Amino acid sequence: MATWNSRGLRGSTLEDLINRTNEQYLEKGLALIQKIPTPITPIQIDKEHRHITLAYFEQKSTVDYIGAVQGIPVCFDAKECTSDTFALQNVHQHQVDFMTQFEKQGGISFLVLFYTKRNELFYLPLSHLVKFWNRAAEGGRKSFRYEELDQDYYLSPHGGYLVPYLDGLQRDLGERE
Repeated sequence: MATWNSRGLRGSTLEDLINRTNEQYLEKGLALIQKIPTPITPIQIDKEHRHITLAYFEQKSTVDYIGAVQGIPVCFDAKECTSDTFALQNVHQHQVDFMTQFEKQGGISFLVLFYTKRNELFYLPLSHLVKFWNRAAEGGRKSFRYEELDQDYYLSPHGGYLVPYLDGLQRDLGERE
């Protein structure tokens, strides 16, 4: 049983940025993407401040976001990285399995990576993640380096979009054709 406490806010900055971007995409009629809440069961509650101070995860979550972009089903997870090396332990087997099955049903799956020290965002297509995942499964590195990312998937904020992942999605779709 996994527990949750002060680590619960980890990643909230990236999620806030994505949530704002999702609102803008919705307002412009570009996409309908929703945050999937992680189901938890509270164990300790600070009644005075009305906060959950300790909880456990009820079940394995799949991905952070799911929805549709111009009729294309999409799902993705948001990950923050504090160094130039992203440990694959931050992605779980059940997430890779879900994203793989999602793509088998005609959807597009990816990660949004935020390198906090560099203040840089990347779109990581599922196919790139699977390449790193398989390398680890075959006894190779259990991580990937910043330098291994395809720089064409760098997400540069523009037009008021803080996390313009539709730019990465467009490139991803173009490479699939």
